[in-house]
Amino acid sequence: MDHGHHTPEHASTAVGDTDHSTHAGHSAAMFRDRFWWSLALTVPIVFFSEMVQEWLGYEVRFTGSDWIGPVLGIALFAYGGTPFLKGAYREIARHEPGMMLLIGMAISVAFVASLASSLGLFDLEFWWELGALITVMLLGHWMEMRSIGQARGALAALADLLPDEAERVIADGTEKVPVGSLQVDDVVLVRPGGRVPADGEIVEGAAGMDESMVTGESKPVGREQGETVVAGTVATDSAIRVRITAVGDETALAGIQRLVAEAQASRSRAQVLADRAAAILFWVAVGSAAVTVTTWLALGRGDEAVVRTVSVLVIACPHALGLAIPLVVAISTSMAARSGILVKDRLALERMRSVDVVIFDKTGTLTRGSHAVVDFTAVDGDTDRLLRLAAAAESDSEHPLARAIVTRAGEGPGVATASDFEAMSGRGIEATVEGRRIAVGGPSLARERGTDLGPVSDWMDGWESRGAALLHVTVDGHLAGAIALEDEIRPESRTAVARLHEMGVRVAMITGDARQVGDAVAGELGIDEVHSEVLPEDKHEAVADLQRDGSVVAMVGDGVNDAPALAQADVGIAIGAGTDVAIESAGIVLASDDPRGVVSAHRLSRAGYHKMLQNLAWAAGYNVLAIPLAAGAMAWAGVSLPPALAAAFMSASTVIVAVNAQFLRRVDLQHAETGGA
Repeated sequence: MDHGHHTPEHASTAVGDTDHSTHAGHSAAMFRDRFWWSLALTVPIVFFSEMVQEWLGYEVRFTGSDWIGPVLGIALFAYGGTPFLKGAYREIARHEPGMMLLIGMAISVAFVASLASSLGLFDLEFWWELGALITVMLLGHWMEMRSIGQARGALAALADLLPDEAERVIADGTEKVPVGSLQVDDVVLVRPGGRVPADGEIVEGAAGMDESMVTGESKPVGREQGETVVAGTVATDSAIRVRITAVGDETALAGIQRLVAEAQASRSRAQVLADRAAAILFWVAVGSAAVTVTTWLALGRGDEAVVRTVSVLVIACPHALGLAIPLVVAISTSMAARSGILVKDRLALERMRSVDVVIFDKTGTLTRGSHAVVDFTAVDGDTDRLLRLAAAAESDSEHPLARAIVTRAGEGPGVATASDFEAMSGRGIEATVEGRRIAVGGPSLARERGTDLGPVSDWMDGWESRGAALLHVTVDGHLAGAIALEDEIRPESRTAVARLHEMGVRVAMITGDARQVGDAVAGELGIDEVHSEVLPEDKHEAVADLQRDGSVVAMVGDGVNDAPALAQADVGIAIGAGTDVAIESAGIVLASDDPRGVVSAHRLSRAGYHKMLQNLAWAAGYNVLAIPLAAGAMAWAGVSLPPALAAAFMSASTVIVAVNAQFLRRVDLQHAETGGA
């Protein structure tokens, strides 16, 4: 996957295929260039205008000076007006009249009026108005396209994560090759500080990997031999060799780019509303222009009829309205991607703000999905010795509970060496440690050997009521103590539940585990509602039950056995997807295992929706107030709005909407995750 090669086709749709984002297929650079050339042509047109000279009290006339306005004005109309005329033609061809058609009509009316004035058909000098109108329009579009370009930056930033070259391992060393030429099963060397060029598996070495581009997690994650690494992630501290498993569009990075691009291009409910308003505004503008020209002609003011009509067509351009939603969409989805929230469906993110119940699947979502030692007791009070002997005996076992004991001992007293290891299927293990025979097992081993668990029975009963896994330890046949293990609760889960409660959202949990296990986890996290002993195929029914009460439900699960429930929920959120960004049943995919991402998604949804409403209110309200003013409704009071000023106001309105959308970036999603307000 060569640097950025798969980006353009996705990036081009980042804000949607409507004219407000593509402007007849032109770029910000094109509008910038045409603006500067148009400004260069407009300055002499304005300077030699008789009307402007009269206003400012100077006079510059020479043979042929009367032709400066017409000659430069025609050139300006042909060069600076072309993008708008092309856009107008496209809207007519698609039967979707909109802002480009309004601009096209405005500059065409201004051009015809100017030409008619030069030919003596009108007593109205208008070339300078045409020049100023087109120049201001080009400036407004340039600024708008720059804003959209900044919002699309997430896609470009993702493409930039890939190196241009990779070090491929060959028989006698390494060779530098373009990333695009890598094949599956090639082995590449990633040096400290270097980026992984394509998805793969570590075949040699271990390193702390900066995976923030995928998960939003800022701390490096340890990866060792046999583990997967993702294109664009950084080996922070040591070199690794990686066997390539996916290249090009098959990589996780390409998948993330596709999701970001599709989400930014997808139409939301608010966008449909804005498009409808823009279409209505077109007909309001045309109707207002017709009324304006008719009224002023009836008053015998042909010159005013032209000026006012052009002003109405310009001021009514629903530019701000067209930009109000797409820019917020583009910014919110790019912000989400940087925080490890991948939005597959725009409507899912939009609905997230109205969610009043979040259901978490327990295993692998609120918990790590693996057991950890939570407590232990020793008959003689020496818990360090108990743990050290048990871990030594278990050190050769591959059982998950054994690995948990060894891991816990590694954090504390350390692990002694064992010999004569013996596994007793379904009951426990036995081994010789420091010359003593150590056995570690469950209730069946105790019954089989007649071990008296009396000294620890009260302690074990307390943990058994929570549904913990319990193991006892004997030394040379005598009870030494017991160990309790539970599916480890993620420390982030407490914060996630607390933050959701602060937002007024109820939190429920669903699990296939026994009731006492579910109740124990719920009690520890402060969860409102627990559904225990639920079979995977019945999880969607639990979601449906909540929906029947009128609740808007978000389901958070791992996307595997939770697929029906994710699809049933109003918002399906797949958590811990890591590199698997193609989970079909979820509308939102959290790339990391951190449940606080749900809080971030909820916060972003609310903030984005408020920005959309603010922009729509400003854009629509501005037009309602400005059209009568442009039509000359206040002319009796000496208040008028010439076309160039109308263009400036229209552009200013667009810039206000663009700037307001940029304020969305101030929403601190990381702060939301770590427990801020």
